[in-house]
Amino acid sequence: MLPTGNSAKEIVDIINKNRTAIKLPPLYDSAGLGCMALQYAEECKGNCTSSNTVSCRPLEDDFTEVYAPDCGVELPTFGTISGKLVGCWSKHLVPSDAFSQVLVHDKKSLSLLTNKTHTEVGVGVASTHKGHFFWCVLFSSDQTNSSFILEDHGQGIKQKQGCFSGTNTTCNEGSSIQGGIFFCSLSGQITIDEAPVFVL
Repeated sequence: MLPTGNSAKEIVDIINKNRTAIKLPPLYDSAGLGCMALQYAEECKGNCTSSNTVSCRPLEDDFTEVYAPDCGVELPTFGTISGKLVGCWSKHLVPSDAFSQVLVHDKKSLSLLTNKTHTEVGVGVASTHKGHFFWCVLFSSDQTNSSFILEDHGQGIKQKQGCFSGTNTTCNEGSSIQGGIFFCSLSGQITIDEAPVFVL
């Protein structure tokens, strides 16, 4: 897979390749979800412990009261977030390694990835001045193209740092710095007995 200049978008591409490889439909890459995922990551960055766990639990109300307004998500279009995953790691990883080693690393997370109810996805990645990287993936089960709509097509968003999917904007996630990783997403009830096989 060729680099896009946006690591969040590359994570979405990897997620969709793994879904289509097992005959599941790809997920719509939502800029609204992606922007909120970045807001979540920005709030929690700096909360990665020495054991690579995230010690941060934003309130659910923050999605509607903080993240959505900050991103310019039209509140009447705010839908259902059907999953989120958070995690961190002790060094920088390229998107394919972040996906296979941290984001989808066991049967439980693989079953979440293959949840048939998901229709949309958004990814955000942020980093700290110390070089820790934080990823967040949000899933929705709503109607694509009609939920999490950004005002003025997102033209009002001033992206100063970090990356989020759903946009063609290139960004600098600080990949040359050693650090950790923060993820936020995924839900589901599917049981898969096979060992994870990834399409990267």
